[in-house]
Amino acid sequence: GDPDAGNESIDGGFTATKGSRHLLVIAATEGEPLRIPDAKNVDRGIDRTIGGWEMWSDEFSYEGPWADDVQRSALALKLLLFSPTGAIAAAATTSLPENPRGGKNWDYRFAWVRDLAYTAHAWVGFGLREETHAAISWLLRTIRKNGPEVQVMYTLDGDAEIGLEKHQVPGWNGNQPVVTGNPAQGQLQLGVYGDLIALCRTYVEAGNRLDIQTGRLLADVADRTCDLWRREDSGMWELPELRHYTSSKMGCWKALDDAQWLAEGGHIPDNGDRWRAERDRIHAWVDERCWSEKLEAYTLAPGSEDLDASVLLHAPTGFDRGERMSKTLDAITQRLTTENHLVYRYTGMDQEEQTFVACAFWRATALACVGRHAEALEAMDALVAQGNDVGIYSEMIAESDGAFWGNLPQALSHLALINAALVIRDLVDDAELADR
Repeated sequence: GDPDAGNESIDGGFTATKGSRHLLVIAATEGEPLRIPDAKNVDRGIDRTIGGWEMWSDEFSYEGPWADDVQRSALALKLLLFSPTGAIAAAATTSLPENPRGGKNWDYRFAWVRDLAYTAHAWVGFGLREETHAAISWLLRTIRKNGPEVQVMYTLDGDAEIGLEKHQVPGWNGNQPVVTGNPAQGQLQLGVYGDLIALCRTYVEAGNRLDIQTGRLLADVADRTCDLWRREDSGMWELPELRHYTSSKMGCWKALDDAQWLAEGGHIPDNGDRWRAERDRIHAWVDERCWSEKLEAYTLAPGSEDLDASVLLHAPTGFDRGERMSKTLDAITQRLTTENHLVYRYTGMDQEEQTFVACAFWRATALACVGRHAEALEAMDALVAQGNDVGIYSEMIAESDGAFWGNLPQALSHLALINAALVIRDLVDDAELADR
């Protein structure tokens, strides 16, 4: 029957049967008259929405292992795409805590350059040309608008000013604070240069061309990487302590390696001699200073005895697919990895937060890159079982009970799953991938 509307609640009921359809419309406004939508138009709008998602799913192309899990992750990324601009939100939520005690509550409703680079790689792998073009066009417009510095993140509308406010009001499960904005805005993260140039290389490898203005921009970014790579930064984990983080240096190596590739193909102005020289200096610097003979692993930073799972990102980039990366995997497996293949971000995080979902998929990817295919498959099989009933992943998963923590859907988690599947599909024999 008709609902009973009071001042603070609406009560009603209906009996659902197989194939039946029921519509509840909630309309609200503030400071202006309320237009009551026509129920039939709302119903037709729902049908159009369903049809749009079905059409996109039909166009989605992926043949390989863990196909259902990959498609669910692709749908999650599509949900996070802000269609008016082409930006990708890091998550759809703010302030969902990373641990029960609170304190680590962040707002992820912004677009990270890093996430956009990984997303474009995934879109290309699925044959989604429009989404790829929208993402790169948005980022390049945004950088030109806010330049000349490349920021870590931007608003979905393409602004660099984000700000930070902490509201002492109860959030999820009473947890505080509720945060708007993000403190990482304005940080120096050297890896962002590698992310930007890698995004453009992915675009070109997919058969596209760069315009002259973009070519000049990327050449300037490569030159800036040469100038800045010796500086300390906040690292991928957006830490307040400035250090020479290993993964940041590897990201600078990636920036110059991709810039050299683009220059050799005539896509950007060539300053190749300098880029090659600095690229090789970075590699030698990391080899000399960021390797621990004691741990037999790349460490968080020179002189540190801490491990950092983000260095595993640079097995697929090609920085190292040899013995040292394999030994680093051994150390991370021993010290940061749980029995069910979940991984903490870096040393000590098991005391502060939950396992970081993306790190677990990075480990599976790196295992495949160094030729340890059986271990990569074992890890992936375990990890794809960690999603919820509709294939969604949060930022973190508790080692103790598998509970989700942090914001969700988390783009980085889904991107890590997708890219792991793509890399493993390309590196592992079909016979080993059977029944997956």
